[in-house]
Amino acid sequence: MKRKRLVVLTGAGISAESGLRTFRGNDGMWEHENIEDVCTPDALRRDPKRVKDFYNFLRKGLPEHAPNAAHIALAKLEERLGDEFLLVTQNVDDLHERGGSKRVLHMHGDLMKLRCTKNEHEFEFTGEETLDTKCPICGSPVRPDIVFFGETPLYMDEIQEALMNCDEFAYIGTSSVVYPAAGFKSFAKSYGAKVTCLNLEAPYGDPYTDVVIQGKATEVVPKWCEEFK
Repeated sequence: MKRKRLVVLTGAGISAESGLRTFRGNDGMWEHENIEDVCTPDALRRDPKRVKDFYNFLRKGLPEHAPNAAHIALAKLEERLGDEFLLVTQNVDDLHERGGSKRVLHMHGDLMKLRCTKNEHEFEFTGEETLDTKCPICGSPVRPDIVFFGETPLYMDEIQEALMNCDEFAYIGTSSVVYPAAGFKSFAKSYGAKVTCLNLEAPYGDPYTDVVIQGKATEVVPKWCEEFK
């Protein structure tokens, strides 16, 4: 029997269970920094050191947080499905990768990478970015590989193609109300995909969601992954 093609979208809820604060929630990152000061193109031009220091702080803290059961379960499901599986995440942490996932697209960027400002080269980075850090490929100035407010999310063409061709789309740990990610479920469904939500809060009355599994990601995702056929 042909394997199902699955696209999974994950949001802050899956990382929150590993102890990572969300950006928008209570006691989130934006409670301690103004968005305009650390997450806009203007902020980077106005005070690049402050912006870089903010993401250095976040990057430095990542090793304190371990992948949880939901991250690991998704990685095991990827092993089973192979190329028929794609994980799209709104998160900028590396918990999916450390949990074993390989086919991951960080649509909002990746804390463990930097991007050059001239040629858009991306490269792995685990240290502390300074004003003197340069792209190892072309020598250009660099910036955090983070999608700032007002910028277009990454990998949208690849994501759109995957959504057009998947048999099932699942969104996990995200309310799926912020665009463009909020449009993924309706787009996938318009091409015939089954849509499943696994989230702490259920999207009642959502016409695009076929199945709702309510609960903590660490509790509901492993069971769903194990039963996925």
